[in-house]
Amino acid sequence: MREKKRIILHVDMDHFYTAVEEREHPRFKGTPVIVGADPKDGKGRGVVSTSNYEARAIGIKSGIPISRAWKLCPEAIYLKPNFPLYKRTSNAIMEIARKYADKFEQWGIDEAFLDVSRKVTDSAEAKALARQLKNEIKEKEHLTCSIGIGPNKLVAKVASDFEKPDGLTLVNNDKVEEFLAPLPVRKLL
Repeated sequence: MREKKRIILHVDMDHFYTAVEEREHPRFKGTPVIVGADPKDGKGRGVVSTSNYEARAIGIKSGIPISRAWKLCPEAIYLKPNFPLYKRTSNAIMEIARKYADKFEQWGIDEAFLDVSRKVTDSAEAKALARQLKNEIKEKEHLTCSIGIGPNKLVAKVASDFEKPDGLTLVNNDKVEEFLAPLPVRKLL
């Protein structure tokens, strides 16, 4: 008897902290939003925890010094992290995601791996299940996520980052090499 191939989903919330802040403060949408250290008018110490896509478009990414972010965009909305809010939101999202999995592994506050090998019979069913999960998260939490589907955690993780934001990327077992080969090595780390 042949062993059934594994089907893994990697769920990655899109710019999680800033997305939660935009959900709570709709007036922030469309403006660069940065969560991290206090910029103190460009003299702040510390780093950017995360930024929304508007801020990323001008070079403000996670991990850069907050003083550099200020130089790039002093008019951005700068927020200190609200970890209790992010944790509550994460718990609600993970509760939704857990229902879709045979096996579930949360990875950080805004990511999870779901083994759905016994829940679906093929890639079409896996993609439909992933769409259903994305829709439920959007409907209940008003947030988007990107999902990668692959035969293992590495491929699913790389795939989830492939079409951000709000993406859904499927990599079938026979297409793994074709999918990974053109990518820079840093994408696999």
